[in-house]
Amino acid sequence: MAGRSYIAALALVCLCLFYHLEISAAAEFPVGDSDGWSFDVGNWPNGKTFKAGDVLGIQIRQGAHNVVVVDADGYNSCTAKSGSKTYTSGNDKITLAKGTSYFICSYPGHCDAGMKIKVVAN
Repeated sequence: MAGRSYIAALALVCLCLFYHLEISAAAEFPVGDSDGWSFDVGNWPNGKTFKAGDVLGIQIRQGAHNVVVVDADGYNSCTAKSGSKTYTSGNDKITLAKGTSYFICSYPGHCDAGMKIKVVAN
């Protein structure tokens, strides 16, 4: 009888682990959806729920734009600090950390024209 209890308890633990893995699996979000990283991307995060570990897929025209990781000040002023992480490949993946992440295009005038996003991951 003790063997059956052990097996039942082990099965329950396995089910709980499987359920947890299903719930916490990271999602991938193509930034800007079909428009990609564009001038009207600023509202793209609205209505979406992000979790730490989710991945932003960034599609840009190489040489025409970039994606730069900035802080809140950089986001608000549309300026990137020297040495900021910059994505330029045209097909980048950015894994979100918990909290607020800010991204801008640092090409002159692009951020001011709306090419920036703020993403909050829980």
